[in-house]
Amino acid sequence: MLRTELAEIIRNGESSGVELKRDDIKPPDLAKEMAALLNLEGGYILLGVENDGSVSGLSRERAKAEEWVMESARVHLQPPIIPFWETLPWGDVHVGIVTLPADSPDKPYKAKKGSAWVTMVRVGTTSRPASREEEARLYQSSGMMRYDLKAVPGSSLADLDLQRLQNYFRDFRQQDFPAEADEEKVCQLLTNTDFMLEQKGLAVPTTGAMLLVGRNPNRFLPQAGITAVAYPGVQKDYTAKQRDVLRGAIVPLLSERGEILENGLVDQAMSFVKENTKVEGITDDGRRGEGDFWTIYPREAVRETLVNAIAHRDYTITVTDIELSIFSDRLEVISPGNLPNTVTVEKMRSGYRATRNELIKEVLRDYRYIEATGLGVPRKIIRGMLSHNGKEPELVEEEDRFTVRLWA
Repeated sequence: MLRTELAEIIRNGESSGVELKRDDIKPPDLAKEMAALLNLEGGYILLGVENDGSVSGLSRERAKAEEWVMESARVHLQPPIIPFWETLPWGDVHVGIVTLPADSPDKPYKAKKGSAWVTMVRVGTTSRPASREEEARLYQSSGMMRYDLKAVPGSSLADLDLQRLQNYFRDFRQQDFPAEADEEKVCQLLTNTDFMLEQKGLAVPTTGAMLLVGRNPNRFLPQAGITAVAYPGVQKDYTAKQRDVLRGAIVPLLSERGEILENGLVDQAMSFVKENTKVEGITDDGRRGEGDFWTIYPREAVRETLVNAIAHRDYTITVTDIELSIFSDRLEVISPGNLPNTVTVEKMRSGYRATRNELIKEVLRDYRYIEATGLGVPRKIIRGMLSHNGKEPELVEEEDRFTVRLWA
């Protein structure tokens, strides 16, 4: 780090990525700050800098300070790490700089507290123990836990739509489905295919199954749905043209002939977009009328955007729907949660394949909502919008949400 960079960091003070400390704190306290920063987006711990920004400098010899930092990271942090360590002169003293990486794959990091290990998170300028939900998101982001395979407490086979399940196994998997009356065989099949799992001798639906084919997913999963709003202008406004809360199973209910009897969540959202994107024009006989809505947004780009939000959102965030917003100049879809571990916007643009909810993705692929190649973003969204109107879509990752913005 350059001295000018250090001066800028000290001048800006503590933040979600910067912690200022004396070097007389105990190793467990130093490990607590390391764990919290690693579980967010990395950052810096400046040793020998007071909370008010004044520089007191290291009280230890630099070699002993380094040894102390490394011991804290090895002994009091789980999993242990080797942080990048450096010192810079500041007048007659030195400042110790502990640099923690932004994209560590081993989350969640835990700090030792007595005989226990505690997951820490960074909230503003403070580090505190993670809630159960925050810890679950960290496990999920590292790929160590699949939330869509988590059991839905209190639910049973009766909470899954057997007609939708018959559709799926009969029409898409080309597989026999047991008679409804034979619950034991139905549960065995669903347990073998991740739609259910066994807990204490009982078959319980998984989160993925409840989202895909649940009779009423929101009874158990309040985050299962889409809040859709159409605005008259270019900003959010109380006076919306239409507001709707889209609920229900992700996949549609089909007849034996393959006709849609009840839309799934994807098709509900597509219908909302179509209803609220009207094109006025002149017909061939000179009369004013409505044109094809897909002349504003290409169908495949819209559908790919919606499907990706449903398939890849972070379902551990339980208080927020997917947001679908239609403005006069653009369409936006906001998916709760950061991108899965190792995924970046640039990797998405190149067709990088990674998933957060494998069961949901696989079933949507069977229904042909998702390409087997994983190239939906570069082909359907980016290339589709560029060939449609020359306007490149925006893919924006912000704190706890990911936004896709298509320009009209």
